[in-house]
Amino acid sequence: MKARTYKTSIDLPPNVREAMVQLLNQHLADSSDLYSQAKQAHWNVKGAQFFQLHELFDKLADQLQDLSDVIAERVTALGGTALGTVRMSAAASRLPEYSVDDNGSLATVQALVKRFAQLAASTRLAIDAATTAGDADTADLFTEASRGLDKSLWFLEAHLQE
Repeated sequence: MKARTYKTSIDLPPNVREAMVQLLNQHLADSSDLYSQAKQAHWNVKGAQFFQLHELFDKLADQLQDLSDVIAERVTALGGTALGTVRMSAAASRLPEYSVDDNGSLATVQALVKRFAQLAASTRLAIDAATTAGDADTADLFTEASRGLDKSLWFLEAHLQE
């Protein structure tokens, strides 16, 4: 989906801004989708670790919501239109659908680990793409996002390790 662009005085060439808007909107879709999946896990997790996971998944969802906001604001700062409705995100997300059957403690953690790892990997690729394009600010945004996603993975994977 291509949306309207707006004039900006940011001194990046138009083709770089356009490429970054596309890259950012893809990550907006992915992070918004993962937010909704973390909330799904939060609402439905079962098992002996219910309370701890219920709280953890809510915190992870809040962090993803904050990330989505930062990404969307960067899109608009570059003169683009943030494509962030639930339907837009669902249509564009690269993440697998969350199964309504994954409600047990370990199954829920494993499902989220898979999705957080996928978003973390694509975020590292986005750092490289933004750096290559010459947009240090977008690369910095993705670097900060990468650190946060890695920390989230650590918190999740600690539940699977002995």
